[in-house]
Amino acid sequence: MAVAVGRGYLVQPCSSSSSIFHNKIYKPSLGAASTLWSTSAPRRYGQIAVQPQQRPTWLPGLDPPAYLDGTLAGDYGFDPLGLGEDPESLKWYVQAELVHARFAMAGVAGILFTDLLRVTGISNLPVWYEAGAVKFEFASTRTLIVVQLFLMGFVETKRYMDFISPGSQAKEGSFFGLEAALEGLEPGYPGGPLLNPLGLAKDIKNAHEWKLKEIKNGRLAMIAMLGIFVQAFVTHAGPIDNLVEHLSNPWHKTIIQTLANSSS
Repeated sequence: MAVAVGRGYLVQPCSSSSSIFHNKIYKPSLGAASTLWSTSAPRRYGQIAVQPQQRPTWLPGLDPPAYLDGTLAGDYGFDPLGLGEDPESLKWYVQAELVHARFAMAGVAGILFTDLLRVTGISNLPVWYEAGAVKFEFASTRTLIVVQLFLMGFVETKRYMDFISPGSQAKEGSFFGLEAALEGLEPGYPGGPLLNPLGLAKDIKNAHEWKLKEIKNGRLAMIAMLGIFVQAFVTHAGPIDNLVEHLSNPWHKTIIQTLANSSS
């Protein structure tokens, strides 16, 4: 489609993507197009090539920050607070998001699975937000907390050391002789038969598609986890209970009615 600009310039699509502006002289044609201007001065036309956006962004048409160049998995230029301007901080935030995403995926799966067992009566389990108050016969709550702090502290320390010095935790003797089971592909991706039993991303440098799928699912899980938190706070019920209640009357038992009833 041609667009007239000013008095004598015509902007048209350009077939060449390497040229931004080309000035050409065209002879006026007879018919309706020749009556656009009454002057006999030569018409001067130009062509402008509009290049499409190079990569998708979280907000279409938005220019991403220069430091988010699309090389990171799941990079859609989203950083409204500018937290990743410092390269070292950006590396840490990438690892932090990855860990939170994995915890969220495990948490959502665990909550839904145990809640399904509880609702169907297969197992007498507490609702997920009351599970922490359950007393177990095989160990006291204090013992469980100490063991968890020790195990999580050990794993997180190893992860941090691998972040500071990539590959250092895969050296022989650094993990009780189990280094071959982890391989230490790169920070955040230990791999190996223990954490990558199917061998889906052995070549981690070229596993961009797998990284993208993981971070997308992880971000969705973090949003789902937030929804489960809010849902439990408002309805005092598990996600499966809420789903069953909604399906029983989809038009009248929605989030709008639920929030309205909770505030009244």
